[in-house]
Amino acid sequence: MTAAQVEDLVTDGELTWVEVCRLDDLAPERGAAALVGGDQVALVRLLDDRVLAVQQLDPFCGAYVMSRGIVGTRSVDGVDVPTVASPMYKQVFDLTTGRCLDAVGKEPVDLRTWPVRVVAGSVQVGVAAGSVAVGGAG
Repeated sequence: MTAAQVEDLVTDGELTWVEVCRLDDLAPERGAAALVGGDQVALVRLLDDRVLAVQQLDPFCGAYVMSRGIVGTRSVDGVDVPTVASPMYKQVFDLTTGRCLDAVGKEPVDLRTWPVRVVAGSVQVGVAAGSVAVGGAG
């Protein structure tokens, strides 16, 4: 994955949508890392072609590895939710909310999430308008 380019930005209300890749660049049920506005983001394409984004930083081990996590599902309050398990210590997170579902005996810490949309095959991550530096290093 590459850093977002300035020409890939589209402002839509309170969000700036940053094009990060094509949907076809993402393998289903696998993660990929992207740099969005200075933040490392783990993108996960689900089998239904939804793409979700959580922070790449594993809050339990301090390494940027969440895109290497194991993608699955868990039942939360009777609803199946997509999850990712840390490749390091196996904590499990809800990919839609970032909530830590299984802290494996530690104090739960949630992941940050980003809105994602797919427009004409382009995967775009939403960031707060004005938070992406124009002309900054990618």
